[in-house]
Amino acid sequence: MRGVKKQNLPNKICVVCQKPFAWRKKWEKVWDEVKYCSDKCRMNK
Repeated sequence: MRGVKKQNLPNKICVVCQKPFAWRKKWEKVWDEVKYCSDKCRMNK
């Protein structure tokens, strides 16, 4: 994802709050498994 502008990053919809969230560097290796936008949503599943 190097050299990609922020508006061009991949997005997903959180399964709890239904809000879109963008790719983050810390999710680089597990992006296919990410379902929640934050720890708060993950805890409230």
